[in-house]
Amino acid sequence: MCPDFLNKTISSSIELYNRTRSPEATARLLELDEKRGFFKVEFTGSFCLTCGLRDWIEDLAYILRSKGVDAVLEEYVEKDEFKIIGSFKIKGLINDGC
Repeated sequence: MCPDFLNKTISSSIELYNRTRSPEATARLLELDEKRGFFKVEFTGSFCLTCGLRDWIEDLAYILRSKGVDAVLEEYVEKDEFKIIGSFKIKGLINDGC
């Protein structure tokens, strides 16, 4: 995989996610492991109190896919009432995004 492309794409996808979903949901990259092909994102906000919780988190994977990164939500852990950590698996790059 292309580390620069991957890092920039994840960062810009999180920025877009926050622009379109904040203040109800705000995302922040916690960890990116290119070698193992995964990353963790912290999601905070009042969305945690709504139904469709997984949908709010999976939206980031759809944004990434539109930018050339095929990623799936593997799991999410509720840390407290307003904080969730999502773990994503990077399956690959679409159309060799490098």
